[in-house]
Amino acid sequence: MDGKMLARLGAIVFVAVAVTATAIELNRKEDAPASSPTVLHQSDRDPLRESQRRCQKLGQQAAHDTDCLRVWAETRDRFLGRSPAPSSPLQTEGH
Repeated sequence: MDGKMLARLGAIVFVAVAVTATAIELNRKEDAPASSPTVLHQSDRDPLRESQRRCQKLGQQAAHDTDCLRVWAETRDRFLGRSPAPSSPLQTEGH
C-alpha cells in the first residue's frame, strides 16, 4: 500500500466512525423522556422565594427596604451553605 491509499483508507474509516457516533447520539436524544416543567403546589411554596419575588418587583426601592436586605442575606447564606445569621445582634449587659 502506498501513502495516498493509506491516507484515503484512514479518511474513510474516520468518516464512518463520525457518522456512526452521530447516529448513536441522535438516537439517544430521541429516546430520552421529555421533561415536564415542575409545578409547585401550594404546600411546596418557599417563603424565601416569594420574598425574593416581592423584592424583585420593588426594583431600586428594594435596596433601601430592610426586609429585602434580610432576604438577600438569607439567600446568600443559603447559597454559600452557611448557617443563618442571628436575627438580632447579641447585646452585653450594662452597655
